[in-house]
Amino acid sequence: MGSLNSSSVKSVHIEFEGRKYICKIEIKDEELININIYLDNKLKYKGNICLQKIKIKIKEFLYYNISEIFEEINKLNNNNFIIIKENNKYKLKIKFIILRRENYLYINLNENIIKEKDNIILEQKLNNKNDNLNNNNKINNNNNLNDYNISLKNPIHTLNYHTSVILCLSVLKDGRLISGSSDCSMIIYNKKTYKPDLIIKEHKDIVWCITQLSSGIIASCSGDNTIILFNIKGNNYNILQTLNDHTGHVYKIIELKNKYLVSCSEDKSIIFYLRDNNEYKKDYHISTNGLCYCINEIKENEICYSETFNHDFYNNNICFYNINERKIKSSISNISKIGISPFIMILKKLLFITGDNKISIIDINYYELIREIKVPNSDWIYGACMLNENIILTGDDKSTIREWKIEGDNLILISKKEKAHNREISTLVNIGNGYIASGSSDKLIKIWS
Repeated sequence: MGSLNSSSVKSVHIEFEGRKYICKIEIKDEELININIYLDNKLKYKGNICLQKIKIKIKEFLYYNISEIFEEINKLNNNNFIIIKENNKYKLKIKFIILRRENYLYINLNENIIKEKDNIILEQKLNNKNDNLNNNNKINNNNNLNDYNISLKNPIHTLNYHTSVILCLSVLKDGRLISGSSDCSMIIYNKKTYKPDLIIKEHKDIVWCITQLSSGIIASCSGDNTIILFNIKGNNYNILQTLNDHTGHVYKIIELKNKYLVSCSEDKSIIFYLRDNNEYKKDYHISTNGLCYCINEIKENEICYSETFNHDFYNNNICFYNINERKIKSSISNISKIGISPFIMILKKLLFITGDNKISIIDINYYELIREIKVPNSDWIYGACMLNENIILTGDDKSTIREWKIEGDNLILISKKEKAHNREISTLVNIGNGYIASGSSDKLIKIWS
């Protein structure tokens, strides 16, 4: 980035209510920025921004350096500064684009008073419009985020129909919830009572993933190395086809927009199926360098998938594969510890990967790891789902559900619900209409509002 210029000064002129303010920001060294504010040529405010404080505040700072932050500060212009009036008091609001997201610094401008502060921390702009939070749970940047609890009260339903770990949850087109478990069964629940409408016992091993295709067909994949395709009508089902092309656990199956059905497996392969005369037939496959736990469509005719080596989760690659060209377009190596089915797609730009006590964020336009966010008081992140395009939920091995807000290309922890289950939360799904479902190793599914 080059060396920093200790004499670098940014000066902007602001007019507000007929008065002239001058804000001078001086880069002192690699740790300190000095701010002086003048009103009608008289010094009104004097303070410092301490980069070490920002470094502590922003955990993902690891992927940036001091020079990059100084570069952002050097880009400031008059559009970044605005004076606002609240309750007859004046504040200067400075917008910084630091770590690729908006951060705001507020400075009180009381008449004829020079405010001395040793350290001013850039406060992240928070959106308090989330209806799921009550007033006691809103973020206060001066407190520990761990003190805040998501406003999920007691579950409105607790479903206890499986005899083993709940591994996947999905919502069918008719609005009913379907679950898969390591007890080898799938259950479809009544929308009103959440009692089982239908119990399906066709797999002979763990049910890893269930998805409904655009045709209405339901596809499930299992540790018995098969993919089962079936129809449902009311409380009955009909097996249409069983695909036996894999030789290991089939962990995930998705339908692409171009109608390919794609599966990934422990056998280090990804298989592409096409529908022909009401049957799915294998079109081609690709070999992966490691166990493939997850696939996800990220762009038109492009997927990403994981490669995990030796079942240890510690050494992973994320590959980006172009379907038209049938080749890997890019890859990211040495992603530490990812779990089974860890991908979430956000706003067609970002990929969030959950696994151990971190959430990795990848920019899919540039195929680069932006940052890893450490999740406090957890060893593994299992379940995750989107509430809307701005909010996601994660579950962990400590039975905690966390709520995250997407800000730019970052996640901000909003709140959490501790002890949501008795054991780890393995899967989460947004049911719609303000309800979510969580599944756990305690064999229970809980419906929350």
